[in-house]
Order: sequence, then structure tokens, then C-alpha cells
Amino acid sequence: MSLPVEKIQLSPFRNQITDLFNISYPIVQAGMVWCSGWRLASAVSNAGGLGLIGAGSMHPETLLEHIRKTKAATEKPFGVNLPQLYPEIDKHIDSIIKENVSIVFTSAGNPSTWTKTLKENGITVVHVVSSVRFALKAQEAGVDAIVGEGFEAGGHNGREETTTFCLIPMLKKELSIPIIAAGGIYSGRSLLAAMALGADAVQIGTRFAACTESSAHQHFKNKIFETKEGETELVLKQLTPVRIMKNALYHQIKELENVGTSKEELRMLLGKGRSKLGIFEGNLEEGELEIGQIAAMVKKQETSAEIISDIWNEYLTIKKELLKF
Repeated sequence: MSLPVEKIQLSPFRNQITDLFNISYPIVQAGMVWCSGWRLASAVSNAGGLGLIGAGSMHPETLLEHIRKTKAATEKPFGVNLPQLYPEIDKHIDSIIKENVSIVFTSAGNPSTWTKTLKENGITVVHVVSSVRFALKAQEAGVDAIVGEGFEAGGHNGREETTTFCLIPMLKKELSIPIIAAGGIYSGRSLLAAMALGADAVQIGTRFAACTESSAHQHFKNKIFETKEGETELVLKQLTPVRIMKNALYHQIKELENVGTSKEELRMLLGKGRSKLGIFEGNLEEGELEIGQIAAMVKKQETSAEIISDIWNEYLTIKKELLKF
């Protein structure tokens, strides 16, 4: 059973990531579309991790509202996750700068595009990558850290299909900046394994997507609790690869992919708002249900504080056990 957050075992812990973000635990909540609003971001930050607002599903005025509500709900550091494919990204950048957001995670684009602007405004920049090649480009662009996201992760992913267990040590060998491991991260054991492989912290999406403060629809959360091993798959590699649950939409996508349909036909099938339909509105058959492989381990709803407490206490316990050998 998870301990209350105030009973987390206190242990001196500092490394490059906790110092960079000024947080207590090397745990970052992923900025997931339709899940990561101000309630989730502020709750994670208040519990000692780094909470992120997921700007990819927000209009400019909506992001501004969520930034202000997060600032009102926590005095701790928090950040914004910003997919660079977003059509009004310049407006998001303006809001981030004007509201003095101190941390931005960028993804799905060239890190050189906005890193200089953000850093000139005193913002810590982290870029999400799925390969060593893109990690080196991000480092060259001047980012402060990278998220190495393995094939196991939910949502949009790399085409290389490199697993987290392979990706993190390869990144460690090539990079001089801190590394945050993502994809298939669930527990204290996951955190310890990631750090043994060379990561300085972990980023967790799926477990937080199902938590109490997530803005996802309860139908989607309940579906996560029911998910079994093998019930997600990376699809749409012709467009932008994304890991989703297997539902009616998934089977339509697979049928079209199997007959070699065009990109245009796939885009017509997806249309607009499929992820909102599934994750935020709870349509479990017609919606795009983005989630990671680790969903098979998520079986109950928890608060953000309970998740962080559980992860950190298990990390300390397993680490202590291993030191006996």
C-alpha cells in the first residue's frame, strides 16, 4: 500500500536533474494530451516531482488559463510540454515567456527552432527524442537535458522501435547532458533500473494518465485498468507513429495499413479530434486511445501523491536490498 506523501522516506538525494528543476524526487510527469491539465501538473509538483502541462491539446487561451491556475495551485516548479507540430506554437511560446514559466519540454520537431529563444528568456529546455541521432542534435542545439523515450511509450513515438532498455545506455555513452528515461516506466524498480542504465530521472505517462487528478475521462481510466499485456500497438508509421489501445478504430487503421492504403486515406479516417474523442470524451471504440505498454500493470486509481510515494519508497527499498549482494 502506498504511504501518504508526508510519510515518504526522507533520504538525501540530489543529482543533475533534481538540481536542474529544483525538485525533491527524480520523477517527471509526462505532458500528455487531454490528461495533463493544471490539476495534474500542480499535484505532481506539490508531491515533489515535476508536473507538466500538456499544451498539445490546448488552444492558446486554454494554455494561458492552465498556466495561471497551476501557478495559483503550487509554489513548486512546473513546466509545459510543447509539441512543435502545434500550429499556433508562437502564441504558446509568447504565453510561456510572459507568464514566466521556468521549464519547457519540447518534442516532435527540430530542437534548434525554439531552444535559443526559450533559453534567452531564462527557460530551462528539455527535448524528447527516440534515438541517439536526434539526441545529439538536441544537445548541439543547446538543450539542458533530454528525454530518451523508448518504444514502449504511449502516444507519439519513434519509428526506430528502440526499447528503453537499449536506448538509455546508448544515450549515456554519447551525451554529456542529463538524461530522463521514458517508456515502460511504472515503479521504483523501473526508476532504479533506469538509473542503473544511465538515466538521471524518469518520465512517467501512463500511470499518471489514470490517476485521480488526470483530466482524462473516467471511461478511459477504467479501460486502462482493464488493459492486458499485448493490447496496445504502435501504428500509423506512414504518418506519425503512435501507440494506441486495440479498439474499433485500431482495427480500421490496421485494415487500411494491411492493404497499403495512402496517407491521405489514413488522414481522412483519423480526421480531427480522435484523441479528444477517446481520452477526454470517453468514446472507447471510435476514439484514439493513446497509452503505453505498461498499462497492463496499472490496476487501480491513485492520487499523484500516492504514486510518487509508492515509487520513491520502492526505489529506496529495492536499492537497499541490492546493496546486500
